[in-house]
Formats: sequence, C-alpha cells, structure tokens
Amino acid sequence: MTGLALIIAFVVAIAAMIILISRFKVHPFLTIMGVSLLLALLAGLPLRQIPGVIGQGFSGTFTSIGIVIVLGAFIGAVLEKTGAALKLADMVIRLVGKKRPALAVELMGWVVSIPVFCDSGFVILDPIRKALARRTGASSVTLTICLSCGLYVAHVFIPPTPGPIAAAQTLGIGENLILVIGIGVLCSIFPLIAGYFFARHIGKKIIAADDTCADAAATQTYEQLLASYGRLPSGAACLAPLVVPILLMALSSVFAMAGWSGQLAEVLAFLGAPIIALGAGAVLAIILLYTSGKKAEFYSLTNETLKTVGPILLVTAAGGVLGKVIASSDMVNYITEHASVMQTMGIFFPFLLAAVLKSAQGSSTVAITTTAGIIAPMLAVLGFTSSVDVALVVMAIGAGAMTVSHANDSYFWVVTNFGGLTPSDGYRSHTLMTLVIGIASILEIFLLSLVL
Repeated sequence: MTGLALIIAFVVAIAAMIILISRFKVHPFLTIMGVSLLLALLAGLPLRQIPGVIGQGFSGTFTSIGIVIVLGAFIGAVLEKTGAALKLADMVIRLVGKKRPALAVELMGWVVSIPVFCDSGFVILDPIRKALARRTGASSVTLTICLSCGLYVAHVFIPPTPGPIAAAQTLGIGENLILVIGIGVLCSIFPLIAGYFFARHIGKKIIAADDTCADAAATQTYEQLLASYGRLPSGAACLAPLVVPILLMALSSVFAMAGWSGQLAEVLAFLGAPIIALGAGAVLAIILLYTSGKKAEFYSLTNETLKTVGPILLVTAAGGVLGKVIASSDMVNYITEHASVMQTMGIFFPFLLAAVLKSAQGSSTVAITTTAGIIAPMLAVLGFTSSVDVALVVMAIGAGAMTVSHANDSYFWVVTNFGGLTPSDGYRSHTLMTLVIGIASILEIFLLSLVL
C-alpha cells in the first residue's frame, strides 16, 4: 500500500489506537506495538525488514532519551526525598509570587529549553513542578501543560536547539542566527499566552494522579511541611543538580553554534551531551543525598526510580517504533512529491507541510529538517527573499513541527507519564495544547509577515 491509501490507513490506525487505549483500556505499549506492526504490513515493507525496523525504532529511542529519563528521574527522586524540591519551589514562589505558579513554570520551561531538548528539560524540571503543586495547591495538570508548553515553544523556535539551527542553515541564513533567535523570541509571545490560558482551562477539567498529593499537602501549613522534612538543604545545594546539567548543555550548544573548535570545544561537547550532563547532575544529587543524612536510602531510592521509569521507557520506545515504521514507509516520499499543491498558501505552506510530517512520524526535529529541505528550492517561487522573510519561514516550519504531539512522539509519553496523566487525558491536554499553540504561532507569524 502506498500514496494516499497509506495516509488514510495511518489516520485510521491512529484513531484505532486512541480508541483501544482510552475506551478499551488496552495498555499503550501493546497497542502501539500492534498498530506499528499492522502499519508495517499495510505499507508493504519487506517481511524480512520489519523485525529490524521495529528493533531500530525501539533501540533508537533508548539511545536518544532512555538514559536521560533514568538519570533525570533519579535526580528528581533525590530532590523530593531531601526536601530540595520544596526548597526550590519556595524560591520560585518568592520570585514570582504564590498566585502565579503556572506562569512561573511556563517561563522557566521556555528559558531552559533554549539550550536543552524539551524531553530532557521536562524530566529535569518536573520535581519543581510537583513541589509547586504541593506548595501552592495549584492544579497539577495546569502546571504540567504550562511546563510542556514553555519547553516546546523554545524547542522549535530558538537556537541553539538543533531543529531551528538546521532549518536556518538549509534555508541559507545559518550565518545570521542572531536574527533567527530574535524572531524566535518574538514569535514565542502568542503561543506562550495561548498555552497559559489553555492550561488554566484544562486544569479545571482533568484530575491527575499528582493532584491527590497536592491536595493532601495543601492542607498542611508550610511549617508542617518543613517539619516533615527536617532541615532543608541550602538553595545552592538544591540548584546544583539542575543548574549544572543545564549550563553544561548550554555551553556545548553555544560553542557548536559559534563553530568554534579545539580542545576546549571537544571537552564541552563531551560534557554537554545530555547523558554526561545529567550524569554530572546525578553525582551532585548523590552528594546532596549524603549531606542531607539520607545516604542509607541510596540503594532503595535508586531501585524505586528504576521501577518507576520502566513503564515510561517501554511506552516511549514503542512510540519510537511507530515513528520508525512511518519513516521507513512511502508516506514521507508521497507527501514530499505532492507538496506543490500547497505552494499557493504562502507562509502557511511550510507550516502545513511540517505539521503533516510531524503528526505522521513524531519527531519535531525530523519534521523541521525535512520540511526545510523541501522548502529550500522553493523560497524564491514562494516570494521569500529577504533574511527576515526566511527567518519567518523557519518559524512557520517550527510552528508546524509542534502540531501535533501524540502517541508516536516520545515527548507525549514523557509529559503524560511524569505528569501523572492517562493516555486519554494526555490527548485532551498535551496533544490539544500543541494544536492550540501551533495555531497561535502561525497566526502570529502571518501577522508579522504582513508588517516585517
């Protein structure tokens, strides 16, 4: 099966997957793996290749994010066990006020995701999100979606994340990344506002597993919470396991973006790899655990962390299998060959093309780079000639590349599992949020294209 029939089969398969998970309560891992196998057969992949494709999709996810999830979850567990997460939440509250925890989380995610992948950023910041929910009594779902939104917007718009950098270079403005960064910051305004209000709305309609804990903690005074943990660590000790990985990744990205070479650049590239950076954070978390007098709980805490992240890893890897099957089929080629029908849409053309590719195969970065490659020869035909025009095309591609995040996207499973959401609630909250902010983004980009 190829062409339009394969796209129709994909849409039907995604619908069936949603129904099986949400209505019939089939485990997401089994559902996604089954749908992936069925799509591979329908797509006409050679039978001998299908096991290899499934294995590559599964292992590729572990390569890219598996260890990051384990290390990030361990850091989060230590921060919660020592009371450091509560201390960090209190520091954030003192900075922005108790009445605005959702805004604080969203902006925190937006800043962190400029140098850090959104998946890693969510894992790193999740302990603060949970502590803020307990500290303020705010909806856990609202904070989850705000954090997800802030991370996602920066991830697709602002270098030095790889997607926007690759698109800028492919489209011929790789030497003018300052312009891309500035336009990316400007284009973040509408989606951040839209995501914030959507998060507040959906937080009233969905109850997550974390909300029970938040309600219980909210009934205690802050003094009682402090007493339950004993003496809290210092602010610097609490920040170190989170800030050091972020700084290492940021420095590595800056050196790479500037094109610098040499021994220092090599060392920073090594230290800035997410696995190594979070490994450094894990070491600092272990030191925090020991200095807080809880070293006896080191083994049990590690064991509980592995038990917690096991299901997350399996479901996330299954999403990688679905993406790999789609990428190995003829679907992307078909979309590319028939892209000309959308060329009359102007700035909406790169948005729609990236959105189709994103929804089909799951990876925002792949959607950005693939769309940029398709658009590059058409820039003059589409009327995008100035550097500002091309920068807006990069933004339109980024906007499409977050529309929408669903079961074939590892970020969907990171957000839903760490946020205590069921898959069906994940569709109602995270997936719908990515649609809302995608539309808000392209509307702002269109308006900017009229005046810039």
